[in-house]
Amino acid sequence: MFGFLSRERNSSSSKMTLLIVVIVMAAAFGLTLLLPADVDDFGAASLIPAVFLIVYIFATQRIIEALTLASLIGFIMVSRPGAGEEGSWVGNIFTNFSEGILGVMMSEDIAWLIIVCGLMGSIIALIEKSGGAFAFGQWISKKAKTKKASLMWTWFLGVVIFIDDYLNSLTVGSCMTKLTDQHRVPREFLSYIVDSTAAPLCVIIPISTWAVFCSRILETNNWAPAGEGLRYFIKTIPFNFYGWIAAICVPLVILGIVPVFGPMKKAFQRVADGGPLAPPDSEKIDIRAGKDDIIYENPKMMNLFLPIIVLVGGTIILDFDMQMGVLLTLAFMFVFYLWQGVVTPVEFTDVALEGLKNMIMPLLLMVLAFLFADVNNQIHFTLYVIETATKFVTPQVMPLVVFIALAITEFITGTNWGMYIIALPIVIPLAQSIGCDVTLAVSAVLSAGVFGSHICFYSDATVITSAATGCNNFDHAVTQAPFGIMCAAVSALLFLGAGFIIN
Repeated sequence: MFGFLSRERNSSSSKMTLLIVVIVMAAAFGLTLLLPADVDDFGAASLIPAVFLIVYIFATQRIIEALTLASLIGFIMVSRPGAGEEGSWVGNIFTNFSEGILGVMMSEDIAWLIIVCGLMGSIIALIEKSGGAFAFGQWISKKAKTKKASLMWTWFLGVVIFIDDYLNSLTVGSCMTKLTDQHRVPREFLSYIVDSTAAPLCVIIPISTWAVFCSRILETNNWAPAGEGLRYFIKTIPFNFYGWIAAICVPLVILGIVPVFGPMKKAFQRVADGGPLAPPDSEKIDIRAGKDDIIYENPKMMNLFLPIIVLVGGTIILDFDMQMGVLLTLAFMFVFYLWQGVVTPVEFTDVALEGLKNMIMPLLLMVLAFLFADVNNQIHFTLYVIETATKFVTPQVMPLVVFIALAITEFITGTNWGMYIIALPIVIPLAQSIGCDVTLAVSAVLSAGVFGSHICFYSDATVITSAATGCNNFDHAVTQAPFGIMCAAVSALLFLGAGFIIN
């Protein structure tokens, strides 16, 4: 079967694709007949959609198709009518799939993503139109005259824009792509730098949207008293090992202290041999595709930096509400750009809509990822992994076990904040009951979420970074994975050591 899928990867035959879909669906129906009638009794069978997803992605490199089929397998598993129930199996599948999509689209998280990420696409398109990014590129090209300098500037800009990982990835990626292109840097490496200074930093800095979200979760799970969530989040910062190591690793790789290896080395070789800077199919997700030939009459850096300052400042002032910050920034840009005569009202609307359109592909990937996560919750995938991993843990090894188990879970589901909501209500009382240091256990959960967000092929962080840097998200994930796994291995050792020292 794997060989068949591998041959399919290089084929454009629609009949072969259809045949694979039929085989997969037939196999799913057959396997489901062997499962218990009660979803609560699925046990290890809850791993089936996840295992299929990983195998299919590596075999075909088609992530949208993989997420759709894996979700369908999950819905097939939960849709079989029980004894005495009305309705057909196929009818239940379509009903549950339809309700699943509707539920995802109506969820507050997806609505927030569509508004924030969609309008961030509009903001970036307007900045491009104003010439702000072009002016910044001209200025920084005089400062960064070498490849290493351009990459260090990319890392530094990512460190400075720490307020939110989406803002970080979209801003830094879109601003620095042209400069790193001039120095013949593979887009995969640029994507790695941008991605590694987004979520990893947000989880170790208390002034970020991640800190605010996690603080509220800690309060709702009765670990932190009401109003003191941020103080308890700050206690986890020294132990968020993956965030620290992933962020520190970037300059070490740029400076050559940690050598480039694995698939990333092949990307550098491709460019050295005269190949393209971006891997194949990158134009499909690139929000800047086709915009390199625009001529600007009077580009000004303030057209880039003032909107970013308003966005960051507005988000902080408005209780770390990124959505309000984005809306405030668009209102500011409308007044600021029209006052300068950079755009007309009609052009402002047209460019904003074009930027929104550029985000459709990333948003589609995220919707499918949430749908897959939703059906995984229905078959108790995360619960099974946590309960299995923590069944025989001791206080000393619990942080290590939690980190590894949830890192794998998050790599498969790709929903970091969603995983926090599911995992923390289980991990916190378990840590308290067996005498494990709760701060360390919570830190392991937070670190695992960052790792999954960082490495998953279809997570929001991967998709947004790929869109901003113009790099196919499969190649971005594959080339970044060895560095992330290396950082995760070091983090695992630290969690093991901390578990024995603190508990």
